[in-house]
Amino acid sequence: MKKTLFLLIMVGYFNTSFAQQNSSQPKDSKGTAKENNSSSNLVFNPDQNVVTEHATTIKGQKVPYKATTGTMPVWDEEGKAIAGLFYTYYERSDVKDRAARPLVISFNGGPGSASVWMHIAYTGPTLLNIDDEGYPLQPYGIKENPYSILDVADIVFVNPVNTGYSRATSKDIPKSTFFGVNADIKYLADWISGFVTRNNRWASPKYLIGESYGTTRVSGLALELQNSQWMYLNGVILVSPTTLGINRGVAADAALKLPYFAATAWYHKMLAADLQNKELTAMLPEVEDFTLNELLPALSKGGSLDEAKRKEIAAKIARYSGLSEKVVLQNNLNVPYNYFWKELLRDQGYTVGRLDSRYKGIDRKDAGDRPDFNAELTSWLHSFTPAINMYLRNNLNYKTDFKYNMFGPVHPWDNSNDSSGENLRQAMAQNPYLNVMVQAGYYDGACDYFNSKYNLWQMDPSGKLKERMSWKGYQSGHMMYLRKQDLETANEDIRIFIKQSLPKNNQPAKY
Repeated sequence: MKKTLFLLIMVGYFNTSFAQQNSSQPKDSKGTAKENNSSSNLVFNPDQNVVTEHATTIKGQKVPYKATTGTMPVWDEEGKAIAGLFYTYYERSDVKDRAARPLVISFNGGPGSASVWMHIAYTGPTLLNIDDEGYPLQPYGIKENPYSILDVADIVFVNPVNTGYSRATSKDIPKSTFFGVNADIKYLADWISGFVTRNNRWASPKYLIGESYGTTRVSGLALELQNSQWMYLNGVILVSPTTLGINRGVAADAALKLPYFAATAWYHKMLAADLQNKELTAMLPEVEDFTLNELLPALSKGGSLDEAKRKEIAAKIARYSGLSEKVVLQNNLNVPYNYFWKELLRDQGYTVGRLDSRYKGIDRKDAGDRPDFNAELTSWLHSFTPAINMYLRNNLNYKTDFKYNMFGPVHPWDNSNDSSGENLRQAMAQNPYLNVMVQAGYYDGACDYFNSKYNLWQMDPSGKLKERMSWKGYQSGHMMYLRKQDLETANEDIRIFIKQSLPKNNQPAKY
C-alpha cells in the first residue's frame, strides 16, 4: 500500500531512566538491516526519520502526499545536539512549484502537551474515530480527513521537548533551557529555522498555528523568527488563545468570563425563555454589551458600589449565567470558573467540563465548590491516546519502545516576562504581510471566547492593524474541531485565510 524509506542515524547511549530508543532495526548505508546489539538499554536518536507515501481525498479531490516522521536536533551554540524534536511533516507530492506552496507549522499547548490534538483531529490528513460531537467510539482508530488543509498547504506538526517522543539528549542539560515562556520560544525558533533550511522551504509562504498555550508560543515566535532568524511569516492562526500576557486587571478579569457563562447556560437550557428561544449568536451580543458597559464599570467600583446597584447587577448576572442571584451575591458579583462548573447543573447531579462545557461529569458528592475531574479531558484522552499510538506505528511506520507523552514533564515552567501578545503586535507592525486569525469555541472555559476578542482589542489599541486581524467563533469548546460541523467550517476558514493572506506576485511589503 505504501513505499517506505527508512533511515536511522545512531548516536551514543544514555542511562536507561532518561534516554530513548527507536526499536526498529538500524540499517547500514545500503539499507540492509543490521543486528541490534544494544542489549536492553534505551537509546535516544535525535536525528532520524521514516518516509511513507499516501493518498487521500479532500473536498472530493485526490491528494497524494509524503509523510516524514522522526526527530531532528535542537543544537546549542557550539553545534552540539542537546535535544531531538519529534515531528510529522506532510508534503503534497504532486506539487510542481514548491516555492509557492504554503507551509504551516503547527503546535499544541499545555505547556507540556504533544502536538497530537490538531494532528489527528483537525488539519492533518487523518482523523481519529469519534462521533459527530467528539465523543469516543470503539474500535479505536483513524480514518481519512476530507476537510484537511493539505490540499492548499504542507503541514509539520512539532512536539516540544518532553512531549510526544521529543527528549533532551542528556539529563544534565538544565531544564531552564527548554521550560519557560521565553526559553521555549528561543529554542523553537532555532529549530524551525533548521527545519526550513533542511527541507528547502525558505521560499515558501509560512504560517504558524498554535492551540491553547501554543498560541502564546506562536505569538512569541512570530517576532523571534523575525529578530533572530530573519524569517518573516504570512500568517499566525490562534486556536483557543490564552491571554497572551496581556494584563486584564481585577475588574476586567472578573467581568470578561460572563459571556462564556451565558453560552454554557444556553447550551444546557438554563436561561429564561426569552433568552433561550434565541439562537446562541443572537443572544450573546446582549450579554457582551452588558459585560463591557455595565458589569465592568460596576466591578471597578468594588465595595463602593451602592447596595441597590449591586442587587441590580447581581440580578442581571444571574439572568445571563443561569445561576441564582443568591450565589452571585455570595461571590461578590465574581463567580469563579470552578464554582460555575460545579454549580450550574448541581441540582441535576452533574458538573460541566472546563475545556468544553457541553461535556457533563459525575462527582462523588454534589456538595463542594469545584468538580472532581475534567469531564471533557478524560473523554478526549480516551479516544486520542490509542489512535496516535496506533497511527504512528501502523500507518507511518514509526516504531519505538518509548512512551508517547500526551502530557510530558515540563515543570517547573517559567511564566515570567510573557509579552507574547505585544510581540505579535510588533511582528505585525514590522511585517506588512503578516495576518492573524483567531478561532474560538463558545463553550471553552479554559480560554474563553470573549477573552480572545479582548486580546485583539488590546493588542491593537491604535486600530491600525485591525484590517489584518480576524475572529471566528464556533459552537463547541476548546477543540472546536471535534464537532464535525465545526471541523469542516474551521478548516475552510483556515483555507480561506491562507488564500487571502498570500500577496499577489511581486506585491511589495510596504505601508
